[in-house]
Parts: sequence; structure tokens; C-alpha cells
Amino acid sequence: MRVLNRNVRLQDVTILYLTALAALMVILVASYQAPIHAVDVFSLESSPSSPLPPLPMPFRVPLDPRGYLQFAWNVSYANQEVYMSLKVREIQHGVVLGMSDRGELTNADLVVLWDSGTKSYFGDAWSDSEGHVSLDSQQDYEFIEAEQKADGFYLLFKRPFSTCDPRDYLIEEGTVHIIYGFLDQPLASLEQLNLSRIHTGIQRVLMLRPDTPSPTLPPDVQMLDVVAPNVIIPNQETTYWCFIQKLPENMPKNHIVMYESVITPGNEAIVHHIEVFECSPDVRAVPDYSGSCDDKMKPGKLNFCRHVLAAWAMGAEAFYYPPDAGLPMGGPGSSRFLRLEVHYHNPLLISGHHDSSGIRLYYTPSLRRYDAGIMELGLVYTPVMAIPPKQHTFYLSGYCTAKCTQTALPQGGIYIFASQLHTHLAGNGVRTVLVREGRELEVVQEDQHFSTHYQVRKSRVGDVLITKCTYNTEDRSKPTVGGFGIMEEMCVNYVHYYPRTHLELCKSHVDPGYLQKYFNFINRFQGSDLCVCGEVSVTEQYSQLQWDTFTGEVLDSLYNTAPISMHCNQSTARLFPVSIQPFTHSLSHAHTQRRISS
Repeated sequence: MRVLNRNVRLQDVTILYLTALAALMVILVASYQAPIHAVDVFSLESSPSSPLPPLPMPFRVPLDPRGYLQFAWNVSYANQEVYMSLKVREIQHGVVLGMSDRGELTNADLVVLWDSGTKSYFGDAWSDSEGHVSLDSQQDYEFIEAEQKADGFYLLFKRPFSTCDPRDYLIEEGTVHIIYGFLDQPLASLEQLNLSRIHTGIQRVLMLRPDTPSPTLPPDVQMLDVVAPNVIIPNQETTYWCFIQKLPENMPKNHIVMYESVITPGNEAIVHHIEVFECSPDVRAVPDYSGSCDDKMKPGKLNFCRHVLAAWAMGAEAFYYPPDAGLPMGGPGSSRFLRLEVHYHNPLLISGHHDSSGIRLYYTPSLRRYDAGIMELGLVYTPVMAIPPKQHTFYLSGYCTAKCTQTALPQGGIYIFASQLHTHLAGNGVRTVLVREGRELEVVQEDQHFSTHYQVRKSRVGDVLITKCTYNTEDRSKPTVGGFGIMEEMCVNYVHYYPRTHLELCKSHVDPGYLQKYFNFINRFQGSDLCVCGEVSVTEQYSQLQWDTFTGEVLDSLYNTAPISMHCNQSTARLFPVSIQPFTHSLSHAHTQRRISS
């Protein structure tokens, strides 16, 4: 009898075990088919936890070169939240949007819209160190609404600045690296997704914009559009297009008090940055020209059009001058010739796009107290400066030396009120610091296009301005040299200041002679017989090196200690009497690096 009872108990236990296992399988299958944390997009009415921001979103940027994906957003500082909108022109099976420290696909904070084959889901997700995607146990992206319109599919959602979730990106001031991807097939489970196996891209934005109203323009303000004359964008990756535009004859002196970009619809993802230059007043006539800035047959007088009137880069908003300063245009001592320069970045080699993009200048005859000026700081556009491949963090610094500021600045100094920072794709950050009597006095600007708060900083005669750029080349197998191409690099800070001086450009690069010593040393160390005698270009000499940790560290040491070639240029493109000079900058560099790393 005891044996029988024992057998019955074993049967009961077995039945209970199998029943529990079956129930678990049902739960797993159900969760596989309908993610437990994801939102069924079309089963919910719009029900945000707080009122919607004013629509349309005030900030927007195209994400992909074809303009299929447009990202827009609005910031609620009161609620510490960002409202985000994603417009997909032609949606197939879903889209991925995310943020990561440097635009990596790994360890990224993601929001995913995907199609399972029968339903569409929205969810907060993350990617691991290999790019595999999983739903986040803490859902911090709040779905608001989704709508199919004639021009595309719209998705609206929001997220707090900070979520206290270790897998989430902290949204703060400075550059935010946005990653995106398109899904080309249904996903029965989000865990099937690996970001390395889909079409992805990266865009950088300044997400947290100043929460201040735009200044009021004077009632007598007028507008002047300096735009490209219906250019057919070349089907090549990098094009710099130049166009000469004339001001009206005998135009009196005015002050530019605001400017903004004018981008041809459909080209938002191709127009990378725009500049407007005034030609030298010493050049009485500049020939008409519309063509490549690199064309060897372009008029030589275009080289004397270097005085910056306006500069814009993708994602930047309208630029306003402070109430007591304006940028002079017209009148005695000025030129009536302007040079527009548009940088087209066309990586997909799209053809047939017509473009009339440019910059709209707002100016007034009611002159303000000060004439403002724009000075270019950082590194000269030259392959002499390069970043080794496979670098997680590499610094390059450009110097505006005491010798130049002593020569070019007025005795009373200048007041810096804004700046616009620019690098290309490998750049992660820019910082300009002011050094006085060997000590870092203050940060002039860091990782922001400009300040609408007009935080005025004074630079005196004899000050040093150091512009330091941070780069990441982990995804590159060859060195990245300085230059104009999108895969080359820049390190630029356009400083807005008053009163205006003749100093237009205060930039540097390492002394080329010392760079040749570096090439000779490294090639001897590596046992190479390759020619490094200057008969081949600097770019080729960089590419011939065997790049390892030692080679990169020696180059970094050279940049920090070798003499520099200083470019201290007037607005006429002529040099002030400052050229190649020894400049002890290792102590200032080390101090700056410590501040950036902290």
C-alpha cells in the first residue's frame, strides 16, 4: 500500500511538473509574439502624461543623406524632458533611433519601431557590446502617437533628460550623437536584431538649446539673400562651391544684426556648411564666378575674399548679435563683392539635385555702438596635422599666440561674445581656452555652436587662445589628415567679438621641418627604406608608416612640444609680421588636457 501511494505521488508530481512546463512554454511563446514591455502602436490612443509641446517641433535635422528620415525635437526645461518626432518618408518594416557616447552602434540607448509581420511595436531598447538589441526592463521612452500622412509616417514620443537607468544615455549640454537604422524585414522578436546587420548612420545635434526668446529685430531691418544660383550638385562626395555676389553700388554702411541659413527643400542632408566672405576692399573688381572652389581655372582674385561675414553648419539655428554690436557691411573701406562658399557632402553620389542654398543676412542702417568682427581660431587646413588610426581619443591643438595678439589686437583688447565650433566626422569635441601669463584663465567656448546669452569674455593684448579638438578614429584603418574633405579633418572656432580689428585668422600647425624629423625617426625605427626626403607628399608619408601605439604616442609628443608655424592673417589675406616661431606650449597643453579629461 505504501508502495502504491508512493507511485501515485510520483505521478502527481510528474503531472504537475509537465503542467508547469507547458504553462511556461505558453508564456514564453506569448512574450515572443507580443513583447511584454513594447507598445502595440496602433492599439493606443494618444495619451501623453503631460501636455504636448507646440507643433511643429522648432528644432529639426535630416538624419540620412537621402532625406528619408527627419528628426525633430522640442525641449521642456520645466519637466526636464525632450519631445521627439521622427518622420519616415517611406517606412518598410521599422526604424531604429538611438544615442551613444560617440555614435557607436554598441552599448547604445535605443528606441525601436518594428513590424512583427502582424503588428507594429514601439519600445525602449539597448544594444550590447556586439550590437545585439534587447528591450529595456525600464521603459523610459514614452509613446505619444503615430500617424501616417501623405508625406510620410510620423512617430511622436518623449524621454526625460536623465532616467537613472544605467543603460540609458544622459541627455546634457553639448553634442549628442544620434544613430539611426532602417529595418528591411519583419522581426518576430526584437532579439533577432543586430545593428551591425542593418543599414545605419550617424548624425550629431545640439539637443539642449538655450531656453530663451529670440531677440527683437529693429523695425528698419532689411534682408539680403546670398544664395547659390541654382547649382546642380555634383555627384561626388565632397564639393566646395563658390559664387560671387555683388552688393548694390554705393551701399552705405549697415550693421548685420542677425543671419540664418536658407536651405533648398530636399537638400537638407547634403548641404553640410555655408560661409559668406567679403572680398578685400583693395581689390576693386572681382570677376563673376560660379563653380568649384578647387577649380584651378577660377579667378585668382577669389583668394582675396577671406573676411567672414557669416558661417553656418548643419543643425545650427539663427545667429543674433548682441544689442550693442553689429557686423559692418557696405560703406567706405568695404567691398561690394561677396563670396559664397557652400560645402556639399554627397556620400551616396546623388545626381540631379538643384540647389539655391545660402545665408540670409538681416541688416539695419541704424548703426550700433560697436563694429563686430569674426576671427578664425584653431588649426590651418593642412595635411601636416593628422590623427593616427584606431584612436579612442586623440587631441590636436591650434594656437593663437601672444606674438599675434600683441601685434594685431588693440590696446584695450577685444570682447568675445559668441563662437561657432566645427570639425568633420572624426571630431568629438572642441574647446577654446584663454591663457594669460602662462595660466589658463577661462574657457572661451566648449562644444556649442554659439551662446545666445552673450556671455562676454575679454581677451587682452598678449593673451594666448588655445583651441583643442578631440577625435576618435577607432573605425579607421588609415591616418586622417587635415583638409577640406569630409573624411579629412578640421579644428575651427569662429569667434565673434568687438570692436572689430584687422585680425581675420589666428591659427597654427606643427613646424613642417620637425614633422620631417618625425618621419625620418619612425621610418628608421621601423627599419623602412621608404623615401621620407620630402619628394612624396605629407599625406603619403603618413600612410606609409606602420601605425602602432608607439608611432601614435611619438606623434602626439611631437604635436605637444615641437615649434609651430603661426598664421596671423589680416582680412586682406596678408600676414601680420608673425610667421614661424618657436612657441613653448607643452605646459599649457598639459594643463588644458587635464581640464578636458576631468
